[in-house]
Amino acid sequence: MRFEFESKHMGTTFRIVLYAPDEATAKKASAAAFERVAAIDNCMSDYKQTSELMQLCKAFATEIGEPRKVSDDLFFVLSKAEELSKRSDGAFDVTVGPVVQLWRHARRTQELPDAKEFAAARAKVGYQKVKLDPAKKTVQLTTTGMQLDLGGIAKGFAADEALKLLREKFGIKSALVGAYGDIACGDPPPGKDAWTVDIAPIAKSQKARTLNLANAAVSTSGDLEQFVVINGVRYSHVLDPKTGLGLTGRRSVTVIAPNGTTADSMTKAVSVLPPEQALKLVEVTPGAAAYIVILDKDEKPVITASKRFPKFDAKKE
Repeated sequence: MRFEFESKHMGTTFRIVLYAPDEATAKKASAAAFERVAAIDNCMSDYKQTSELMQLCKAFATEIGEPRKVSDDLFFVLSKAEELSKRSDGAFDVTVGPVVQLWRHARRTQELPDAKEFAAARAKVGYQKVKLDPAKKTVQLTTTGMQLDLGGIAKGFAADEALKLLREKFGIKSALVGAYGDIACGDPPPGKDAWTVDIAPIAKSQKARTLNLANAAVSTSGDLEQFVVINGVRYSHVLDPKTGLGLTGRRSVTVIAPNGTTADSMTKAVSVLPPEQALKLVEVTPGAAAYIVILDKDEKPVITASKRFPKFDAKKE
């Protein structure tokens, strides 16, 4: 039997669709999955001052102290972030927090960040400033005042963990966990080969693209809804860690990967990198595929797809 549940976490609505033998099992399983998501939010949120992430940043706010031991969850996500930062040459970087804070303010005031504040914030950015010790599970921030932002990876990880809990604790294998632009899929629904997932179009001339996914995840990132126009320039909420600026120009990036952690983080790297470099990164990532739409000056969509994308495309165009 098919059941569907929703719960608000991480600033968005998490949705779980699952197939279970009865309603009682479905309710119990979904409640446990949402509890797991809430625990990850409490660990990794940069909006909650009490989160483990914020406590880590506070420990290095005014001085470079000894490496600090962190939870397995936080260490895993920081390790995956570091791995992608290296592979993308810094196009993905969780140390962008200080700049993100300024852009959040800019979106509210519709004014560019103050030049001095912007320069000071940029000086705290750089994935090389985070030192991880896999043996001891410790983290050290090597510049004072750093602010880590896991907004580009934590939702994907939470979706993965919710799916994992449903499978391992309740034996529920046919399930889907969605969090706005991030969706992780388990085994397909009974009697079907895959889950069908739509990619929202970026231009009015486009139709929604439908994907077929099973035991895979998809993440879409773009400036369709989250952007600010300042002095006639449209800035996306997705930042280039190297410049500290919001991306300009209309684009939508969809990445499919074996898990949500990879898909979520790679959409940001693929958004920042030039299409050719982005595709190279995607092609060398096992099981990954990408679909990139950039609007030209005439508002016409220019589409680039990776080699593996047709495997997931329901239209097979």
